[in-house]
Amino acid sequence: MTKYIAQRLLMMIPVMLGVTLIVYTLLYITPGDPVDIILGDDATPEAAEKLREELGLNAGYVERFFIYVKKLLQGDLGICYATKQPVATRIAQTFPNSLKLAGWSMLIATALGLFLGIISAVKQYSLFDSIAMVFAMIGNAMPNFWQGLLLMLLFALRLKWLPASGFTSWKHMILPALTIGTSAAAAIARMTRSSMLEVIRQDYIITARAKGQNEYKITVNHALKNALIPVVTTIGIQFGRLLGGAVLTESIFAVPGVGKMMVDAIKARNHPVVQGGVLMIALTFSLVNLLVDILYAYIDPRIRSQYK
Repeated sequence: MTKYIAQRLLMMIPVMLGVTLIVYTLLYITPGDPVDIILGDDATPEAAEKLREELGLNAGYVERFFIYVKKLLQGDLGICYATKQPVATRIAQTFPNSLKLAGWSMLIATALGLFLGIISAVKQYSLFDSIAMVFAMIGNAMPNFWQGLLLMLLFALRLKWLPASGFTSWKHMILPALTIGTSAAAAIARMTRSSMLEVIRQDYIITARAKGQNEYKITVNHALKNALIPVVTTIGIQFGRLLGGAVLTESIFAVPGVGKMMVDAIKARNHPVVQGGVLMIALTFSLVNLLVDILYAYIDPRIRSQYK
């Protein structure tokens, strides 16, 4: 197992380098000069040239990229153009809020998705199955922006049950967590239903029923346990999507997380902050995928035997 984990950690290095190259290139070719945003329209050419020199923007694409990678290897994510703070400090201030939001969203998505998927499989072709599949289609098709807007209009502005913005109490987390979690729940529900239907048709499930075992025990102890591997994969992938989907959702509900920080940085051409935020999300997503692969070994003894 230790060897496998070490191999996966080494595989993350080219992935992170690839993400760095793509994000750096996209920001490099994006129209707009950060110096103009920082100094404004009234800045003199001399002041603009001096600031451009200080920020290292006069160098060419290749030179600037290798300088950036060299700093990354030293643990330096750069300096925020607006506040002059290290980008690592900005991320340390905002990333815990994004993780908290993603965690609550994942909890909602997993609980709702497993419940809908299991009941839909056990009650296949029933009214509940039809309703659950319609929910899954709508949740998967509707973008987070529109989900968040509808939830805000209904529960915050119309019914006034929940606050529309902020992140100071558990009530503030409900609407953004529901916004992000429902789309992930739809994917988990579909995968759970599909995997459960495949498992409950196996011979050992039929044998367990023939022996008179309780239907609840058959579903939980036999069917669900063996159906979990593809579901765990989906949960891991959805967690990565939650972090990415939180970018607009955090802006809608004014959540002080990495997503809102990146949106504000994009508007201000604050490239180091955008790059640092994307790299942090990519690193978290890679680590989550590693944890999912390790969970396989504890769920399925066949996979655990390959790691010995």
